[in-house]
Amino acid sequence: MAGLYVHVPFCASRCIYCAFYSTTCGKELQDKYVDAVVKEMVLRKTYLSEPISTIYIGGGTPSCLSVANIERIISAATDVYACKPNEITIEANPDDVNRDFSTAISAMGVNRVSMGAQTFNDERLRFLHRRHTSEQVGKAIHNLRDNGIYNISIDLMFGFPGETLSEWEQDIDSVVALETQHVSAYCLTYEENTPLWKMREAGKITDNDEDTYLKMYDMLIDKLTVAGFEHYEISNFAQQGFRSQHNSCYWHDVPYIGIGAAAHSYDLHSRQWNVSDVDKYITEISNNNVPFTLELIDEDMHYNDLITTELRTIEGLNLDVLSAEQKYYIEEQSRSYIKRGLLEVLDGRLRLTRDGIMLSDLIMSDLVKA
Repeated sequence: MAGLYVHVPFCASRCIYCAFYSTTCGKELQDKYVDAVVKEMVLRKTYLSEPISTIYIGGGTPSCLSVANIERIISAATDVYACKPNEITIEANPDDVNRDFSTAISAMGVNRVSMGAQTFNDERLRFLHRRHTSEQVGKAIHNLRDNGIYNISIDLMFGFPGETLSEWEQDIDSVVALETQHVSAYCLTYEENTPLWKMREAGKITDNDEDTYLKMYDMLIDKLTVAGFEHYEISNFAQQGFRSQHNSCYWHDVPYIGIGAAAHSYDLHSRQWNVSDVDKYITEISNNNVPFTLELIDEDMHYNDLITTELRTIEGLNLDVLSAEQKYYIEEQSRSYIKRGLLEVLDGRLRLTRDGIMLSDLIMSDLVKA
């Protein structure tokens, strides 16, 4: 099985922390972009030999597209690739998810929605330049459920400048009260040259200390576990049966195709990524050319990819898929971490322990091959 990702690089406004490729624009450019997306699907019809089981429309803010354009994308994907996906996800801003929007995407076959709530503190939402209010999150969920969409994921952020543990706990309690099926939680990061990064560099804000970040993450795990969520990937939590099938492709070495400007693809032997420029993307596609950069994957690169993806999951890394040389290397590199209780081997799989998750970046950097 394989996944199909469609990148929608449009936002009504830019959040101060965002480093993803996106742009703000009008309907005319969006229409041209969707034309190009549909055409790229046709041009790359044979990229994958495996049947597509998931479709994920991400961004950017896909919900800022017209309903007609969203339908064009989904219809083209299912027609071109002759697939009947188990899961069709669309990312959405809560303020876009009104009753009409919910009715329309449900009729298209969308059965999962990922919404960027980020926080339930309206003052912080304004600080981030988010368009929605905390109240609109609950209304959006109500609209989706009224139209038969019950697989709903919420994105949360923690570690805002000056945020206390008590305030973070209120955000966790708010998302639990909404009884959604999935939560993705990320520490606020200061990506270089974003407005947020520039504010910190200018001394206008100060980020939290590392100890506070760790306590917030600990609290997140504890409270969501008590609420019935499975911590199945470092940043992701799901109720039973509601893991993100599409994102699991990325973590478990499953091939996927990425359509659109800046989209990435992986076919087990190589990875490629499209040009991060909407105008150039549209022009090249109109000339029957997919503008991408290709990288072939050798044995060591594949090993490193497994370390930085599968080790993020609750299952961990299957040691049996490694060569004898790779297995010897990882056993030597992981020995001290196992002794310290940061890594463990269960049923032939190497996995991070609860304490190890807190040091996952350090551990992975020691396990990969330079």
